[in-house]
Amino acid sequence: MEDEYQTEPVPDEASISWLRIAFLNSIFSISLPTFLGGLELSAAAPAWTFVSGVVAGGAVLTVMAAMMGVIGTQTRLSSYMLARFAFGKQASMLLNLAFAISLLGWFGVNIELFADAMAQLGSEYGVEVPILGLEILGGVMMTALTYLGLRRINLLSLVVTPVLGVVTIMMLLLVLDVGSFSELLERGPATGLSFGDILSATVGAVAVGAVIMPDTCRFVRGSAGGVGVAIVTYFIAATSVTLVAGLAGLASGQSDILPLMLALGLGFGAFAIVFGGSTTLNALNLYSATLSTGTVWPNVPRSVMVLIGGIGGTIFAFLNILDSFIPFLIYLTVIFIPVGAVIVADYFLNPASSYEFTSFDDVDPVRWPALIAWGLGSAVAFASMNELITLTGTVAFDAIAVSLTAHLVLVRLIPEKPLAA
Repeated sequence: MEDEYQTEPVPDEASISWLRIAFLNSIFSISLPTFLGGLELSAAAPAWTFVSGVVAGGAVLTVMAAMMGVIGTQTRLSSYMLARFAFGKQASMLLNLAFAISLLGWFGVNIELFADAMAQLGSEYGVEVPILGLEILGGVMMTALTYLGLRRINLLSLVVTPVLGVVTIMMLLLVLDVGSFSELLERGPATGLSFGDILSATVGAVAVGAVIMPDTCRFVRGSAGGVGVAIVTYFIAATSVTLVAGLAGLASGQSDILPLMLALGLGFGAFAIVFGGSTTLNALNLYSATLSTGTVWPNVPRSVMVLIGGIGGTIFAFLNILDSFIPFLIYLTVIFIPVGAVIVADYFLNPASSYEFTSFDDVDPVRWPALIAWGLGSAVAFASMNELITLTGTVAFDAIAVSLTAHLVLVRLIPEKPLAA
């Protein structure tokens, strides 16, 4: 097992090309959950609302991911170590456990999608395989790949990502054979989710990925590389895949990704997305979850963390999170986007902060401005989501604006000593 530098900066000799990291991170975008999100959102909102909300959500994600990516390239630390600087050594443990639970929830979602999709593909060729067996098989494969480390996951992504990109382009070409872009947009529902709902769901779909950008960008040299990774991952890959999936749903009337791809004659593409995409994506989810738990229990071997996380994530597959998929995405926005906003504000705008690794022992147990700002941002976003208050009309914007502003105000009201002399 490789040294993953869980609690220390990545040395220069371990650096990886930003383009390779962009290919790796794009697995978050060219995946079953992204296709599913596009299908469900296009069926739940007027077509132009769907398109504009997805593009705006992609822009928000790109900005957040770029700032987090730059922090990762400059500090060479994981997002969970950065959280310890921003929130304090003790407070960050609670936060990092929440991250781990969310990532293991995604691990379970992807196993559930993997098992259902593989069962459908098997049925197409007369092979019946029990769902439970496929879920266990998926969990074992994904856990084994995570055990091998980030570089092995990256090597697989260099094969899988281009294939998934070609599949997405093929899907778009087949969709446009059905009708022109303007004709497809006329097929959407007349009413449904608002622009703000679509934006927030789009952000929520990969909000955790944007906040934990340092986990992979810490292997990149130079701030420009972090920005490049964010643009490729979110504004190009995530936005394109969500839009293509939504348009395909409008063209075919299908609401499930597998029947849709089989109806379009993309049997191999369906297998590539289900097997290659799901396996690589879930390895990344479990990899980040073990980085998170590694900051809470640093003396537990990473191999043990991977095994425990793989078992726990597989158990999550039995909880049927897919039954409430869009609300699940929006709740992720509410919880985790404020974390990114607080870290960005603390790192770039707070003169009392210092993210030098040598100053780590000087970090307070709890940094109250950051913790309170996170709580306020999440609380206001929850209230906005339930229509108790109205700020911008968009949950994601409310979460970012309140948490960032609150942090900037609170660090002046609650003076802190600089983290390093």
